[in-house]
Amino acid sequence: MSEADQSEALSGQRGERYTEGVVDLLGVLAYGELSAFDRLAEDARTAPTLSGRAALAKMATAEMGHYRLLEEQLARHGVAVEDAMQPFVTAFDSFNAATAPHSWLESLVKAYVGDGLAADFYREVAEWLDQEHRDLVLTVLDDTGHSAFAEREVQAACEQDRSLRDKLTLWGRRLLGEAITQAQRVVAERDALAELIITGSGDITGIAEMFRRLQGKHAERMFRLGLG
Repeated sequence: MSEADQSEALSGQRGERYTEGVVDLLGVLAYGELSAFDRLAEDARTAPTLSGRAALAKMATAEMGHYRLLEEQLARHGVAVEDAMQPFVTAFDSFNAATAPHSWLESLVKAYVGDGLAADFYREVAEWLDQEHRDLVLTVLDDTGHSAFAEREVQAACEQDRSLRDKLTLWGRRLLGEAITQAQRVVAERDALAELIITGSGDITGIAEMFRRLQGKHAERMFRLGLG
């Protein structure tokens, strides 16, 4: 094989590897959206007010809209959404099992903190994608209205009960640790996705800096909840 042919083949391999990483990213996002729909629909049924129930039901509907966008893009790659999601089921389900909320407010904090951390992580990754996939990822990560709703509900409850604020602050810290562990696990188990992130961040130092930024954004989010 000539040098030119070798270069062309290597470029093709890199292109295939990039596409594989993108498909992984779309798959993990799709399962995240599906999981968010399930959680919000369940939380809606336990909401203490009808207005809260309706608000969460609307958010759940928006998550399914995002899911369909990802499903359509994966189909363009010739990949069924079920196949793209399957490698991430265990990690997501393990996270949800380890962080099962015991109250309505814990559910709100979990969605606000957990989904917020995930969104921050995927926005970082989106910066390393081509324009088409970057735009899709950012669209899927649009806030469905849950942030403002959670802030109002949690702040109001904590103003009435200081001990509740302390309890939810500890809950938020636990969620941070579990979410970072989940993200690291997902990346470690998917070589193409890990390669995409390492290439985008530059090196291991870049990845460490990214996780420090995520922790900083988590602190800001907790402050907005009144739990800083």
